[in-house]
Amino acid sequence: MSLETNAEAVGWTRDQMAERAALDIPDGSYVNLGIGIPEKVARYVPQGREFIYHTENGLLGMGPTPAVGEEDADLINAGKKPVTAIAGAAYFHHADSFAMIRGQHIDVCVLGAMQVAQNGDLANWSTGAPDAIPAVGGAMDLVAGVKTIYVITQHTTKNGIAKLIEACSYPLTGQGVVSRIYTDLCVIEVTSEGFELVELAPDVTFDFVQERTGAKLLDPKNIAEQI
Repeated sequence: MSLETNAEAVGWTRDQMAERAALDIPDGSYVNLGIGIPEKVARYVPQGREFIYHTENGLLGMGPTPAVGEEDADLINAGKKPVTAIAGAAYFHHADSFAMIRGQHIDVCVLGAMQVAQNGDLANWSTGAPDAIPAVGGAMDLVAGVKTIYVITQHTTKNGIAKLIEACSYPLTGQGVVSRIYTDLCVIEVTSEGFELVELAPDVTFDFVQERTGAKLLDPKNIAEQI
């Protein structure tokens, strides 16, 4: 796989972030994808692997986005976007879909985030502002029931505020649930010691990432010295 840098910005593009996350999903996994950048992961299944995609609204075996003009209004994902179904796909009741989640039958979930704390706490549904529209969806069930939670997010907000921080200030989706984070600047593992650097995006330095992270960034494997 080739992850080329975005010519207009430092680090990976959103598609490259999704492609990088897909590399870490084990073959044969049952996978749920959140709305936004996580949806792009479905485009980048590594050669030789098979992922079975699940949606909260009752489909196991979700296929790629249909071509323009071939959409089926009755075939959508949990984000209300048109999808297709692969051969052998199964449709079921919404309650059965959540039984799969709560019963820990889904292996990996990839979600977006507003904030991630160094202990793995996730906030991705509300800023807590009085006029904020609640939009938790199935995220609370997913982080409680899915075996592994990955997060894909821009490293900072549009205003440059760190999203990876010591402790979340927004309402939590789940406590200590995030395993790994994929941003436009790097890949980070959430450990008992805090944020541990796994990989830097091309032409991105450790110091550059640390300056944009609201918690100490650990580098026990000396990733920074390998570039």
